[in-house]
Amino acid sequence: MPISRRQFLVGASALAGGGATAARAAGRRPKDASEYFGPMVEDNNIVFPSTNFSKVDVRWRRQFVPYTSREPQGTVVVDASNHFLYVIFENLTALRYGVGVGRDGFRWYGRARIDRKQLWPRWTPPPAMRARHPELPEYVDGGKTNPLGPRALYLFRNGKDTGYRIHGTVEPWSIGTNASSGCIRMFNEDAIDLYQRCPIGTRVLVLKTLGAPVIDEAAEVDGL
Repeated sequence: MPISRRQFLVGASALAGGGATAARAAGRRPKDASEYFGPMVEDNNIVFPSTNFSKVDVRWRRQFVPYTSREPQGTVVVDASNHFLYVIFENLTALRYGVGVGRDGFRWYGRARIDRKQLWPRWTPPPAMRARHPELPEYVDGGKTNPLGPRALYLFRNGKDTGYRIHGTVEPWSIGTNASSGCIRMFNEDAIDLYQRCPIGTRVLVLKTLGAPVIDEAAEVDGL
């Protein structure tokens, strides 16, 4: 079932989450949302708006940083509290990206592995989400209005799909906030970049904050 513009706008609003003291903190659509988008660009025959990084705080932009970890090179480490994702490089460095994470009640921590990757993925809202938001469509085909953006990295644990993904977003203002239902959101350009760097089998570690103990807890999966 194709998604209409009205369904997309309603669905995006529902997914943005709520809670904190300001719209920005909760990832809600700001009044100046259009300023976050730049010129249209093409990727795999799909045209979509680029991110206007002049609107983005420099701390959320992709950058190399000093990083010390016991995890092997190539591991993806997410610092959920500070909204950063790291890919560990050699020589005590890492490539750091700003990300959006789960809102209250939807954050999770522990180890996973990237066992599937998809270009312009289809998004299928899980039953629990559709029960809360019946206005959502059955699915959204890959394209510029798809909440997963141009890339999705699927997280598995012990061979089983967790339901969580690392993916792009149609809400660039939500990067640096607690806005999702558990998935890790990235700027679309960063999702494309990370997709190229992470082969199948890449190890992923999600921490409450860097240096926190690893908690391999099973969390209820809700899909975005």
